[in-house]
Amino acid sequence: MGKKKQKVLYDADGARRVMRKTDYMADMGGQLALGVMANLVGQLTYFYTDKVGMAVGGVGIAMMIAKIIDALTDVLVGNMIDHSKGGNKKYYSWMLKMAIPAAVIIIMMFTVPIQAGQTAALIYVLVTNLLLTAVIYTMIATPFSAVMIVRTHSQSERSNMGLFRAVGNYGAGTIIAIITIPVTNMLGGTQSAWIKYGVALALGVLLLFLICYNNGRKAKFASDYESESENASETAPAETEEEEAVPFKDAIKMLLQNKYWVIVLLFNLITNITAAVAAASGTYYAKWIFGNDNLVAVIGAAGMLATVIGFVVSKPIISKLGVTKTIQLGLMGAAIPSLIRCFIPENFMVYAATSLVASFIQIPLMCLYGVLTAMTVDYNEWKYGKKLVAMSGGAIGFGSKVGSGLGSVILSAFLAIGGYQASLESATASMRYSIYGFSNYLPLVVNLAMFLIFTRFDLEEKLPKMREEVLARKEKK
Repeated sequence: MGKKKQKVLYDADGARRVMRKTDYMADMGGQLALGVMANLVGQLTYFYTDKVGMAVGGVGIAMMIAKIIDALTDVLVGNMIDHSKGGNKKYYSWMLKMAIPAAVIIIMMFTVPIQAGQTAALIYVLVTNLLLTAVIYTMIATPFSAVMIVRTHSQSERSNMGLFRAVGNYGAGTIIAIITIPVTNMLGGTQSAWIKYGVALALGVLLLFLICYNNGRKAKFASDYESESENASETAPAETEEEEAVPFKDAIKMLLQNKYWVIVLLFNLITNITAAVAAASGTYYAKWIFGNDNLVAVIGAAGMLATVIGFVVSKPIISKLGVTKTIQLGLMGAAIPSLIRCFIPENFMVYAATSLVASFIQIPLMCLYGVLTAMTVDYNEWKYGKKLVAMSGGAIGFGSKVGSGLGSVILSAFLAIGGYQASLESATASMRYSIYGFSNYLPLVVNLAMFLIFTRFDLEEKLPKMREEVLARKEKK
């Protein structure tokens, strides 16, 4: 008896559906692992200052230098990947190459040799942060971001991938926020306890990367089929077409002239800065404003309910409002809770409630990072005749890791300005206001600014006509 023929499905736009349930789960696992790496950066300032005993000013400088260097790597790696061969499978191969180095560097982040002195420790912090973000994370995240663009041509499947990746990324942030302090305190609260914690995270990240890679190497991409038209039947796989590489100088010029890519770049950067600051600031807020750093786990656990509800309603909200309006709602929804805390900064219930509202209302826009980038790739193809897939995908990688790192730098700067001293039993007035600054005032300002910037993003309504024009050009060739 012959093998049962799989039914071919198409979305409302006539694009072939190629994703399976296992694809979504494996993809989410890869993003979860990346999220753990990114969100660890947000916890490191507290670890360096309060657990290792490093000077807050020195930590801030080291993190800032790391991020300046790190900022250059995404587009460089993206251009390198765009110039490489191997078809669509090349986007997953980097995950296998970097899986073990990723696990090793996670452990090394906590083995700071403070006994060798402040200078040696700061050099170690700088080098390990560069290896984590500028090298290993970039080598995985940049091609992984491109997967969403080449894996499927179906906008609905891209949205679903965005939803699952958002679950993975937010799940990583939530896990790190909830368990880091209680677990490390349970293990003794020392640097040794954090190293043990790092080993557990490293093993989990390694496993997730290997599962994601194994699924990806066996997956079929949209380009593996000869036709995606509405009436297409099952066909034999077609050879993947390699896009002609664009020189780096020309490619970066094209991207910078694409205002939509620039807006998406800023969007990813700013939202990840605020997310990183929020994740790290909770510990400082709980310890110095409410007097108990374990309260951060209580807030995080309560936030799980809001998160689950947020993901459940994300797809209906996006379908109803569209991409642009969903993002504008999320940005404004994040600004209002911060405004409330500016006027009522010391009430625990107000802090907890506003944190939950902000988390819930931002979930839908977190599902759209990849969708936005895919839209800018379509615009590249319409305007330049080149997709620049991997370099365009660098917007997500740049925002995730550089945003997280800059969040730590900004947090360190606020603490240094406020004269932060971890050895005190209670916070000074300047320390309290510095915590209010990065926890309440900063999110208010940056979310309002991003809202204004995003009013210029009108690509969503233009795309259908652009895609028709691109298709017409291809048919003339």
